Amino acid sequence: MLDKNFDPRSVESRLYAQWEASGVFAPKDDPEATPYTIVIPPPNVTGSLHIGHALNNTLQDVLIRFERMRGKAALWLPGTDHAGIATQMMVEKQLAESGNIGRRDLGREPFLEKVWEWKARYGGTIVRQLRRLGASCDWSRERFTLDDGLSAAVRKVFVTLHKQGLLYRDKRLVNWHPELQTAVSDLEVANVEVTGSMWRFRYPIEGEPGRFIVVATTRPETMVGDTAVAVHPGDERYADLVGKQVRLPLVGRLIPIIADDYADPEKGTGAVKITPAHDFNDFRVGQRHGLEAINILTPDAKLNENAPAPYRGLDRFAARKLIVADMEALGLLDGVDANKMMIPYDEKSKLVVIEPYLTDQWYVDAKTLARPAIRAVEEGRTVFEPKTWERTYFDWLRNIEPWCVSRQLWWGHRIPAWYGPDGAIFVEETEAEALAAAHAHYGKATTLTQDEDVLDTWFSSGLWPFSTLGWPKKTSDLERFYPTGDLVTSFDIIFFWVARMMMLGLHFMGEVPFRRVVINALIRDEHGQKMSKTKGNVVDPLELIDEYGADALRFTVTAMSGQVRDIRMSRQRLEGYRNFGTKLWNAARFCQMNGCERVEGFDPASVKHVQNRWIRGEALKTARAVTAALETAQMEEAANQLYRFIWNVFCDWRLELAKPLLAAGGEAAAETRAMTAWTLDVILKLLHPIMPFMTEDLWEKTASAGPPRDSMLIVAPWPDLPDSFADEAAAGEIALVIAAITEGRSVRSELNVPVSAKPPLLVTEAGPRERRILAENAEAIRQMLRISEIRFDAAETGAVPFLAEGASFALPVAEFIDLAAEKTRLAKDVAALVGDIDRTAKKLANADFVARAPEEVVEENRERLAEAEAAKARLEAALQRLEAVG
Repeated sequence: MLDKNFDPRSVESRLYAQWEASGVFAPKDDPEATPYTIVIPPPNVTGSLHIGHALNNTLQDVLIRFERMRGKAALWLPGTDHAGIATQMMVEKQLAESGNIGRRDLGREPFLEKVWEWKARYGGTIVRQLRRLGASCDWSRERFTLDDGLSAAVRKVFVTLHKQGLLYRDKRLVNWHPELQTAVSDLEVANVEVTGSMWRFRYPIEGEPGRFIVVATTRPETMVGDTAVAVHPGDERYADLVGKQVRLPLVGRLIPIIADDYADPEKGTGAVKITPAHDFNDFRVGQRHGLEAINILTPDAKLNENAPAPYRGLDRFAARKLIVADMEALGLLDGVDANKMMIPYDEKSKLVVIEPYLTDQWYVDAKTLARPAIRAVEEGRTVFEPKTWERTYFDWLRNIEPWCVSRQLWWGHRIPAWYGPDGAIFVEETEAEALAAAHAHYGKATTLTQDEDVLDTWFSSGLWPFSTLGWPKKTSDLERFYPTGDLVTSFDIIFFWVARMMMLGLHFMGEVPFRRVVINALIRDEHGQKMSKTKGNVVDPLELIDEYGADALRFTVTAMSGQVRDIRMSRQRLEGYRNFGTKLWNAARFCQMNGCERVEGFDPASVKHVQNRWIRGEALKTARAVTAALETAQMEEAANQLYRFIWNVFCDWRLELAKPLLAAGGEAAAETRAMTAWTLDVILKLLHPIMPFMTEDLWEKTASAGPPRDSMLIVAPWPDLPDSFADEAAAGEIALVIAAITEGRSVRSELNVPVSAKPPLLVTEAGPRERRILAENAEAIRQMLRISEIRFDAAETGAVPFLAEGASFALPVAEFIDLAAEKTRLAKDVAALVGDIDRTAKKLANADFVARAPEEVVEENRERLAEAEAAKARLEAALQRLEAVG
């Protein structure tokens, strides 16, 4: 007998160990089975499971379990990313906290030993946590971006791209982290809105004493690196100044006034200072006009030798204060204004301001690699779900800049480039090959120095779909599982990761890395706010699993996954879906207690009773809908269909309608028991991808009743039910029964008829078919509607009429309620709702409110309005029914 309650804590660890030990996570060893592959977006090896991981990995697991049950050779390949900056920062922080010397004092090799020690100690945390979630990855194939095989792939790609002229060294602007002293990617930059200052400086026009051009800047310290002033070509205020020069204050350098569309006549004074070495827009202006780029900062953001002597060695912000003071002393400060602006901070700490910095780095010719990646999506070889995200992909690739792939770190793939004594560069996969190339170049043996930098983490993760399968070796896994089936990821890394995998996969494999990209939303709190530790609204998925169970968390995130950008997570939702699991558990207990057991040789095609033919058709309809939803990656639709079928159809109607049949005994009861057990099995199979633990537990615990199970549920065949299971006649009959009960219950509820009251149900108008159906199901209707009897009779005085599926009914309730008092109450409630609707509608009609109020507040008001309007319609219908009584 099933326990009274499902206990996730005892079940989850036992079942997961059972699955893993059985080998079912590995793809089936059947050459005839169609391959289906997902490569996991590798979480940082430093990380712990957060709610975004819970969403993303649940959706992947839903798809992999679905395809595994459909008989495919399903491979979900797991692994972790070395996370260059995040890991190095963590280890450096740990060294500092323990009183050890910094990495530069420690030296490269000893420091890397410390990082590997840290990885060995803490690196498996997220992998263990994914098991708690129920992730059915093939752990025997687990990969790490710094393991030997992937490192060989990285070197091969780097060298090949370099020899093809698609990877080169260049001096360009990068996002620079002054504390770590490395270039960082855009993803590692957090743009934070602040209210700062906008200073206006007067630059003297050369040769025109007393005449100035006023420029505005938020970064006065960079003015000593200015090499031009730009105005818009159509700005008549400055037309006569284009081509002239200004004398740069504090420096004395003559710089030109140029015309460029970048200058906005409507912004500030319309004249902008151009500092190509310290601003991305200015860098492009400088390229268009052949301007010199003067770097005025050291790697740790102090002013260098290119700045005037008084400012050299000063921190950038100290230099800012002194420069502003000096400009004011010279009478060249025109004014200062408060200014809202975005400041780029280090994404991890939010403490260090990132600096645009001119430096030598390694770059990939992304524009050339992007062309085939654009064509592949245009031609439908890879599709996005939802399709709207293709625009984000195209926008980025069609405007792509050279990709900076070098980082001034130690933890990562060291760049396979060696320098000769004269600076000649030798790019090879191994040092021995580089030495051989140098010998051929110089005509003698030469000492080489390897590049100190490592590669951007996104470079190695861009190879993930094929490097994890063994490339550059031609492995059986690579041949069988590439290209992969689905990539499931969030929209914020479409360009950082998805586009780069497309570029590199097409270039090196000649085929797209995945057939479909399934984009999931980001999870926010219940008010729509981004989760952060400072706000105290971070949701720990492990705590949620401890409290509600993994299945409840999985169903919650799956049911909400259809939201395009933001998912609002709340404990109320989790409680609701935990209750859904409890509902199913109780239904299974009901089946067990009422002898609903699987029967050897039972054929659902042979059932005769209308209720059994109806539930068979409902099972078919649901199986088709869930299958279609999962095939199209509409996981939320699959969850909603299952919720409707299990809670509403099976639990609320099937089991309740069946009670009189089961109690009556006989052939119909036996058929009903077998059909109910068959339906429960279908439910367990359909629900398994989303709620694997409870379904597997029920599958196991109901195995003793009836013929032996052929397998664990995780590899049981997916329901593929024939068209012949549909039965429109049965569906129509049960629809009438359900409608009569539902409408009758609404009348009772709206009019506050006491639960204990049992009025008769009058069938006042119905055809022969309807009369037969109602008579045959009279006992079920009597029990479920809490009536004394069904009478085919005219309406009585004090009977409230209602319609259901073409038949007319009436409930005599006058003896149980005060009709006049109920009319008064309903009229009062309707009036209150009218007032609420009017107030909310006026608020939403106010364009200023909609524009200024937080999005979540606007949405709450819209929901309140919809709920109030629906309630008003219900109460007005009830009032009309009472009016008809008289």
